[in-house]
Amino acid sequence: MTKVFVSHPSDKLDMYFGDRAAAALRTFAEVRFNPDARDLSAAELVAAARGCDALIAYRQTPAPAALFDALPELTVVLRCAMDIRTIDVAAASAHGVLVTRAGPGFNAAVAEWIIGVMLDLARGISRYVEAYHGGTSPAPFMGRELRGATLGIVGFGGIGRSLCELALAFGMRVVITTPRPLEARDDVRQLPLPALLAEADFVACLAPANAETAGMFDAAAFAAMKPDAYFINAARGELVDERALLDALNAGQLAGCALDVGLAPDQMPATELARHPRVLATPHIGGLTPPAIEHQALETVAQLQALVEGRMPPGAVNAEHATRLQRWGHTIAAAR
Repeated sequence: MTKVFVSHPSDKLDMYFGDRAAAALRTFAEVRFNPDARDLSAAELVAAARGCDALIAYRQTPAPAALFDALPELTVVLRCAMDIRTIDVAAASAHGVLVTRAGPGFNAAVAEWIIGVMLDLARGISRYVEAYHGGTSPAPFMGRELRGATLGIVGFGGIGRSLCELALAFGMRVVITTPRPLEARDDVRQLPLPALLAEADFVACLAPANAETAGMFDAAAFAAMKPDAYFINAARGELVDERALLDALNAGQLAGCALDVGLAPDQMPATELARHPRVLATPHIGGLTPPAIEHQALETVAQLQALVEGRMPPGAVNAEHATRLQRWGHTIAAAR
């Protein structure tokens, strides 16, 4: 029977993997779980996963070259999320180890989080609640409606598309910046980034993180936004120059912002930004709902079952290099 190590910390297993996925995994594999309520170091992971054929990796689990050097039995690393930046894919390929990733199950959850923080930013709900909880009676101030406001979506993948439909249902105008031409529609306009920044009342950063987008929201970008506009980042911390964002908030160049990601460990918002009075910050929970988490966990288990049965799952990222799968009866046309 296939031996699997699941690296999720014990106190995160229920929330980030779940009973259904664990039960499904046990039907075809011998399963070991991380016994500690913390992330394992690379050396600890080697010791814990020794003798295992497969590793199901938690969001912060490291998979450096040393892991593949030390685990000759390891055939596949399955990332229980989309982000595989903690995995040295080149090293995995050099050792013939397959790497897979889960598809997005969080589009609706993150899009709803963005709608929620837009409502909060526009109406000051958190400020009122904080004042009442602090024992004071807050003075009412004039809020803003989403209806009639312009939402700028930077990046138009699955989350962006879900957000677009929600925003239109609220009566918002929607403008989008994305590299590929969009299919023409009457209720959405595609604009270059400078034009979007100049027009939008809310700017939602949903671009992919890569070399071209790193630091795209810098001092110039924030200066191009309207001073009563709001900035929202639900993508990746690397897309934002955090010092430039803090300076823009302090200078009154922005009305406020909402952050679910940042450059702190595990993509958490940085403390200095999170505690700013014009910032709504949450600890990377935009996609933390039962359907979103269960989707990725069950997909990860289904990927491993497909491999055990001789099929290559769609989430494989280096299938042509995964020569260790020959142990499981796969025929691999390795890249030369």
